Amino acid sequence: MEKNKTDKELENSLNENQKMELGIIVNTFGLKGELKIYPYVDYILKVKKVYINNNLMEIERARIQKNIYVIKLKGIDTIEEAEKLKDSTLLMDRKDAPDLPKGTYYVSDLIGFDVYTDEGKLLGKLDDVFQTGANDVYQVGKILIPVIKDVVKQIDTENKKIIVHLLKGLI
Repeated sequence: MEKNKTDKELENSLNENQKMELGIIVNTFGLKGELKIYPYVDYILKVKKVYINNNLMEIERARIQKNIYVIKLKGIDTIEEAEKLKDSTLLMDRKDAPDLPKGTYYVSDLIGFDVYTDEGKLLGKLDDVFQTGANDVYQVGKILIPVIKDVVKQIDTENKKIIVHLLKGLI
């Protein structure tokens, strides 16, 4: 444990060293090294630097074209160079992630939170979050919980816990 740091400062420094997945390179675009990205997030246009195969790379430009992001990386100037990156995941440093509006959270920040019912029963830890289109779904063990305001009552980031109200027939 590092000296002279509070638990919160230690947690923040660990979060800053974390990487976040942004999307996956699905194909090349054109002949000049551009890449098509299937996004996992909606803020790729704000990102300036990414990790691909553990290499830090700078994004020269980015745009959206038909629900796919097209990016140009500095130093990748030919289709041959771009093809070598196909199927690679784009990552970014957690510390560089844009601030989110109040009441919204990064999935990576919520994973591992304890999930309790509003009656105080521990359901388990949040394992994953699925995006279904209509609403997200929390996976807690084998339990799937829709992320809607009738169900998710509180997200307490300080205590790393989520309070849910289980509707009849939910589990």
